[in-house]
Amino acid sequence: MISKPDDLPSDLVSALAALQAEREARLHAEAVAASALAELSDNEALIAHLELRIEKLKRELHGQRSERSARLLEQLELELEELITTASEDELAAQAAAAKTQNVRSFTRKRPVRKPWPDDIEHERVVVEAPTTCACCGGSRLAKVGEDVTKTLEEIPRRFKVIETVREKFTCRDCEKISQPPAPFHATPRGFIGPQLLATILFDKFGMHIPLNRQSVRFKAERIDLPLSTLADQIGHGTFAVMPLFHLIERHVLAAERLHGDDTTIRILAKGKCTTGRIWTYVRDDRPFAGPAPPAAVYYASSDRRGEHPQKHLAVFAGHPVPPVMHLLRPVA
Repeated sequence: MISKPDDLPSDLVSALAALQAEREARLHAEAVAASALAELSDNEALIAHLELRIEKLKRELHGQRSERSARLLEQLELELEELITTASEDELAAQAAAAKTQNVRSFTRKRPVRKPWPDDIEHERVVVEAPTTCACCGGSRLAKVGEDVTKTLEEIPRRFKVIETVREKFTCRDCEKISQPPAPFHATPRGFIGPQLLATILFDKFGMHIPLNRQSVRFKAERIDLPLSTLADQIGHGTFAVMPLFHLIERHVLAAERLHGDDTTIRILAKGKCTTGRIWTYVRDDRPFAGPAPPAAVYYASSDRRGEHPQKHLAVFAGHPVPPVMHLLRPVA
């Protein structure tokens, strides 16, 4: 509401009342506009979420595994991330604007039901100090009638420690022979990297697709000097240590009577550019045929899609390849 000069009151009290009414009207309009903007942002985020779910369902229904569909899903996920962030900011702005008024209801986004946290996660109970006197009458006869619990997920920054493994030497007073317990097994030379840290490096690289140069930067930020060359060396030792397990899985998969297989593209970081490599996957799953063997999968990597790769992978396979495997055996120019 904007007053015209002819409508201005002549006395000071009426002027203050008019200013107050105009201020309340302005705050009301701002709160309504902020609430509408928050609702619009929430609807846009919901639409993006539904579009992402539709594309994922199409991918599962039609078995689309093309690079184009993968890029489309990545783009939709990025758009959804930005829209949800904007919707949360607009929601907070709408609530702050509604708090300044009396007759505008604050907007609250509908969020999905949060899944419970794992039962084995560490719990810490923090009890806020209770009042000793009544806030109303000042009395000291207080009795507990209940409690409200707020659960907050927190992160404990990872800690590093240096384990000093000491092997004491003893000499025999009778024959003067020196005895010492054997050194424990280490996956890396001289036990430079512990098994838990080595597993983290391997998982971050192969499971989370974090390049070693980024891992090195993170270690440096945590005051641990692990250059790229050192991490690459540890990756080599780690993969060599798990090769016996890989060969066991490989023999189990290739001993199947039926084998499912396919290949997919993967980006490979090369000098000055990125090249396109291949991940070859072979799956043994006898459950649809009432087979007793547990399902398993084995993966191979190559820098191209030449037919010699699956021929080498399946050299010892004597079963029946299902159609997805058969097309891999055709030579590719």
